[in-house]
Amino acid sequence: MLRKRFQSPTTRLITGLAIMLTIVAAFCLYTLSQIAGLRQLQNQTIDRNRKDSLQLLRMQNDLGGLGLAMRDMLNGDEPYPLYAWAAQFERIRKDLDDAIRLEAMLAPMAGDPARKAYFIRSLTQFWTSADRMFNLARQGEEKQARDLVLTSLEAQQATLVSAVSRLLVENNETQQRVAGQVATIYDRVEKQIYAFFVLALVTIATAGLLLIRSNRMVLHRIAHLSEQRSALARRLITMQEEMFRSISRELHDEFGQLLTAIGTMLMRARRHRLPPALSEDLDEIRNTAQEALEKTRSLTQALHPAILDDAGLEEAIGWYLSVFERQTGIHVDLEKSGLSRELGEDRPIHVYRVLQEALNNLARHSRSISAWVRVRFLADRLELEVEDRGVGLDYETKESRGMGMIAMRERAALLSGRIQFLRPEQGGTLVKLDVPLEPGRVLND
Repeated sequence: MLRKRFQSPTTRLITGLAIMLTIVAAFCLYTLSQIAGLRQLQNQTIDRNRKDSLQLLRMQNDLGGLGLAMRDMLNGDEPYPLYAWAAQFERIRKDLDDAIRLEAMLAPMAGDPARKAYFIRSLTQFWTSADRMFNLARQGEEKQARDLVLTSLEAQQATLVSAVSRLLVENNETQQRVAGQVATIYDRVEKQIYAFFVLALVTIATAGLLLIRSNRMVLHRIAHLSEQRSALARRLITMQEEMFRSISRELHDEFGQLLTAIGTMLMRARRHRLPPALSEDLDEIRNTAQEALEKTRSLTQALHPAILDDAGLEEAIGWYLSVFERQTGIHVDLEKSGLSRELGEDRPIHVYRVLQEALNNLARHSRSISAWVRVRFLADRLELEVEDRGVGLDYETKESRGMGMIAMRERAALLSGRIQFLRPEQGGTLVKLDVPLEPGRVLND
């Protein structure tokens, strides 16, 4: 049940990411297809329609040229026969044919083929009438040729101009219709972009909330496990101290007294007249017993210093510093301030162990020849500082994460206090323990 409750959110997050990427990919493909459609619509309709309109204007201009030529022919102001305009008509005819060919290639697919077919038939009839008119003029029948221009060619030319105008109007309508389609596509794409934006926000918000919820569950579990670990560590420390105190008392009360009694009995036996060899053996045994007694007392003090219970923390610190100096050769200056006060039954041993571990780390790692221990009894708390001028402790190394450092942190937490491992500006290491003396007060890091 616990494993199911704290199930990893990785699968759900990957699924959400896959869905989000799929939506983004689908939207990108859709947008690209819409853009391609717009480009095709523009190329095949708008651009071709514009080029087609240019050709229609070219045709309209040629038809206008034919109208001007026929007007000059009918006015009779020029001293030329009618067939003299045949070369101009032929030139306009070639230009019209070229314009019609290009216009047929560029004409929009949406155009009305009936109108274009009607225009081609009308133009063919016009050129047939024009050829007939020039043939009459070449045969000397000027009057009949003029009558043909007046009665037929001008009307056909006007019809052609009207047909081209209708084609131009049709092109303009097609262009307007295509512009409306483009605007519709843009509006649709814009709405879908907004919809995609909202969907993306909802998806991201959902994934974010899921991640936050999962992180909170994981952090809650980590905090719970950390509390359990701290409680276990504190319980182990308490049990350890109780065991050390019990063993120390047993050694002091049982073995210490037994060794003392043995020494006393050996001294009493030595007073009797004994052979020299036996006296030497008794002296050797008594010295061995005395040495064992000293080692027992030393071990008893190491397990749980009796001076801590008898004289208090301040005297125990002074005694331990003198022992530390003899054992390591490191000179330690003790600075005390404030009035010593009763700390309770369990607090002194934890403060003492922090001092002991800090000095042991100093002796092993600092390579310093001197150290400073400061004890301050304030109104509401006790401050303990251990400082050296050695190489300093690298808090990223294994030493900084060893059991001794962990034990010091746990003891500080057990005292509801705070411990800091600092680097003074002068170099070295500063271990600072701050312990509240008021009941119920907790110092936070």
